[in-house]
Amino acid sequence: MELVRVGLVADPAAPTVIARGMADLGPPDGGAAWDVTVVSEPFTTGSEDIRTAMDRLWDEARDRDWDLVVGLTELPLHDGDGRHLLADTDPDRRTAVLSLPALGGLRVHTQARRAVRSLVSRMAEPSEADEHRVVLPRLRGRWRLLAGMVLANRPWLLVPGLKSALVAALATGAVATINSTVWVLADSLSWWRLVIASVASVALVVAWLVIDGGLWDRPEDDSPPARERSRLYNASTVLTLLAGVAICYVALYVVNLAWALFVLDPDVMGGYVEATLGYSDLAVLAWFVASAATVGGGLGSGLESDEAIRAAAYSKREEDRRERLARDRHDE
Repeated sequence: MELVRVGLVADPAAPTVIARGMADLGPPDGGAAWDVTVVSEPFTTGSEDIRTAMDRLWDEARDRDWDLVVGLTELPLHDGDGRHLLADTDPDRRTAVLSLPALGGLRVHTQARRAVRSLVSRMAEPSEADEHRVVLPRLRGRWRLLAGMVLANRPWLLVPGLKSALVAALATGAVATINSTVWVLADSLSWWRLVIASVASVALVVAWLVIDGGLWDRPEDDSPPARERSRLYNASTVLTLLAGVAICYVALYVVNLAWALFVLDPDVMGGYVEATLGYSDLAVLAWFVASAATVGGGLGSGLESDEAIRAAAYSKREEDRRERLARDRHDE
């Protein structure tokens, strides 16, 4: 039985991790066995047409004597009409590209494995070697792609990158919790003002991170694809930062509440604000303190030089990929 040599070329980081989990990939129907080789190197940049990426993959396949090749990228792909793609195939050269964010961000390893097996099976069979392009629905597909980009950014990993701001906020909150003036302010605020304070504090820190880190992407030209790409990059960056800062906010609230329950007596607080207070009022106090400490800690500590912050922006990862690709081409 003939052996089919399959190459998987993956962009660095998450696509490489996913691709390496497919080293044992085999045909679904027990046909010719597959010899899968995984290579981690950048082959796409967001400013290029998808055919340019196909050309790089085909060159890689010829150099390595592969029968067919599939590229895995974390970049959004689009066709000439501006529609977002899940996958595109060149049957003549037996080359395909799969956009991982277009899978939606949930169960990516399983979905990617299924998609790659389908692409390889289609290209391995000459009778099925027709051009195969999977186009996402315009509206629902765009939200699916955006969700996949945000989850690919792994916003929960921002917490270590914000450790300096979080420590500063914890220190600010610890001091504010035992301040009688803060007690009076917290008691005077209605629930809707507390909600506005929460939203405003998170939004201010996100805006500061974007500005201080230079994370806002600007289109390279005035073409519709370039503008759409920048909109997607910026939306995913802002949503990622919102999720990461919100996680820090919740953690800060929990710590402040535990601290307040440990050190404060509601009767003592009630004497200062001239009202009868209970332990539930400590939750309101911790809520107000979390908002104030988030602003004070986030804006006062500056931006960490941690890679987790840089990784929150697709544009920054795109810049890294472009530089590495340029170095690789120069070395050749």
